Amino acid sequence: MSDKIIENNQVTIMGEVASAFTFSHEVFGEGFYMVDVLVKRLSNSEDRIPLMISERLMDVTQDYTGEFIMASGQFRSYNRHDEQKNRLILSVFVREVAFIDEEPDGARTNSILLDGYICKLPVYRKTPLGREIADLLLAVNRPYGKSDYIPCICWGRNARFASSFEVGEHVQVLGRIQSREYVKKLSETETQKRVAYEVSVSKLECIED
Repeated sequence: MSDKIIENNQVTIMGEVASAFTFSHEVFGEGFYMVDVLVKRLSNSEDRIPLMISERLMDVTQDYTGEFIMASGQFRSYNRHDEQKNRLILSVFVREVAFIDEEPDGARTNSILLDGYICKLPVYRKTPLGREIADLLLAVNRPYGKSDYIPCICWGRNARFASSFEVGEHVQVLGRIQSREYVKKLSETETQKRVAYEVSVSKLECIED
């Protein structure tokens, strides 16, 4: 059962460690830590992707900033309650990690496969320049009755296809994890820079159950 579940959420990224480890939480005496990795895009810009790593996988007392690693695992979400609101926090839950010798090229540094269910109606729109975009929220099942909620963004033909999806439809997506900065208005005078994460979809398929 659990192996089947793991197959529906697979991530591999390669990039440069860009922060020290910070403690996240502990489960049954095992500590989990967050670290950021910069992953190159083909366009030579970068995505800053947060990884959650067990202290049993790496020596979290070391600072590996500037080192290159390859990590594989799952893209996971949890709700963090702050300022009377829930925020969806996304990170790559690492199952395997290794150091690599050099900076990888952008072609194969960031891949994700998700198999899940549409959990709210897609939002379809066009940019001022006429690019078609659709936002999806995918519920991906985990063992023990849990689910991860993963925002996905589709472009062009995929966006048109996705715009017709109903809630509950079973879909499979292939793509990459991307980060983007945005400014959150906290009050009339206060704003805060935040980072959002989503899956940029390159392939999209509807699965007949």
